Amino acid sequence: MIGLISATAAGAAARDRLAAAWPDRTRVYEGPVGEAVRAAFGQCEQLVCFLATGAVVRLVAPLLSGKTADPGVVCVDEGGRFAVSLLGGHAGGANELAREVGEVLGAEPVVTTATDAADLPGLDTLGLPVEGDVAGVSRALLDGEAVALRADVAWPLPPLPVAAEGSYTIRLTDRLVQAAEREVVLRPPSLVVGVGASKGAPAEEVLGLIEGVLREAGLSAASVAELATVDAKAEEPGIVEAARRLGVPLVTYSAGELAEVDVPNPSDAPLAAVGTPSVAEAAALVRGGELLVPKRKSAASPAMATCAVVRRPGRGRLAVVGLGPGARDLLTPRAKAELRRASVLVGLDQYVDQIRDLLRPGTRILESGLGAEEERARTAVEEARAGRAVALIGSGDAGVYAMASPALAEASDDIDVVGVPGVTAALAAGAILGAPLGHDHVSISLSDLHTPWEVIERRVRAAAEADIVVTFYNPRSRGRDWQLPKALGILAEHRAPATPVGVVRNASRPDESARLTTLTALDPATVDMMTVVTVGNTATREIAGRMVTPRGYRWQEEPE
Repeated sequence: MIGLISATAAGAAARDRLAAAWPDRTRVYEGPVGEAVRAAFGQCEQLVCFLATGAVVRLVAPLLSGKTADPGVVCVDEGGRFAVSLLGGHAGGANELAREVGEVLGAEPVVTTATDAADLPGLDTLGLPVEGDVAGVSRALLDGEAVALRADVAWPLPPLPVAAEGSYTIRLTDRLVQAAEREVVLRPPSLVVGVGASKGAPAEEVLGLIEGVLREAGLSAASVAELATVDAKAEEPGIVEAARRLGVPLVTYSAGELAEVDVPNPSDAPLAAVGTPSVAEAAALVRGGELLVPKRKSAASPAMATCAVVRRPGRGRLAVVGLGPGARDLLTPRAKAELRRASVLVGLDQYVDQIRDLLRPGTRILESGLGAEEERARTAVEEARAGRAVALIGSGDAGVYAMASPALAEASDDIDVVGVPGVTAALAAGAILGAPLGHDHVSISLSDLHTPWEVIERRVRAAAEADIVVTFYNPRSRGRDWQLPKALGILAEHRAPATPVGVVRNASRPDESARLTTLTALDPATVDMMTVVTVGNTATREIAGRMVTPRGYRWQEEPE
């Protein structure tokens, strides 16, 4: 919950705007400001104070207990011009909250956390348990000193300016090690503990077995991602409580799924009890990985719990990102976030140039020229399979005549794939022209490099006969100058010569141009590969210089 506190009418007005925007996230604290701040500080995860920063500093100073426990605090000035991240920038989420508040109120977010200011990911913001000299290693990264990355486990991290050797170290490991001097230890969630238990097994016995096995194997409990067991034990109190105390989810599988897993230590006892020859080992191994600790029994007599430990490799992450038509303000916030998250960027060189300034320092860029789409797709998938966080970029929407199709054709289920939609060329052109896509419409590429012309022609003819608005992508190039006249001729067989046609070149870019013409007046020689051509249907009209396709509402019907 976010506590909202104000002292003046101006502050209350901005406070109420934020409360209206986030009704389920916020709580307004009324009354004397000091009492309101103290109450919110103890009850909320975050605070937004519509007060001077000095006043808030004095109010919260006696309440501070530590950076991992204190709530994030953001201050907004009386004029609503700035949203200042005052306390708990990373641990309390105040930096991100300041940005969110800024978006709602139109305020400028002010973030002074050093790593954020230098556009470096904070080591305590990676979503992994962190130990050691966070401040010292972060300072070394900021100062440009050599910081080495030692990864015992491959894991998709955001870009970090690391070196092969250095006097400071970032260690990524699930081993039970203490952070050395000038070292930060990051704990990836790479361990899965399979658990079996007799009915009524005490939570202390289950948890004691797990912790003892991890300790003896030299593995960190902070890297346990989940406990896994058979469906029949999904509500076994001892297992459920052990997962709760470890702070991890309990995942269950059917006996049939577990019975198909090849394990080193099958047994007749679980087969008779729950229908599978293995619970602990099979549940840990069912989704693959390396068996680090075979089945172990608890020390109690009789033993009522078993466990096994598996290390799953870090799954690489492939984000297929649509950059939109070119204008920076049409690049979505989600796309920007994925670009900043990726440690490897793969893309066409001219698209890379569009967003190079948005990448974090240390991002590895793999760029290539026109005609290398399949190579870029393979490269992106290979990088993700190596356990990295990868962004594969394309213009418009990456799923529309772009990189998503070849990439997903290469990808298997051994990596995570995220699609990030973008504003397509058809949509950008449509917005410039007016509302040509107001009813059913279709996009057709006239490039026959990958699709036989016979197939393209059949699709154009079908759209013509169905009276659907058509947007032509890749309409004409130096080597393909006859396809567009042919397609227009097919449409002309079913539509009037005066049918509106919109022609937009470089939609949303500085040299954007647009014009409205007709089916017979369009000169194909004025069209190139940077152009989108939209041909209306029989209902499309030019209204006040704009291209409009009615939706068919009765009140819009023309009188007979």
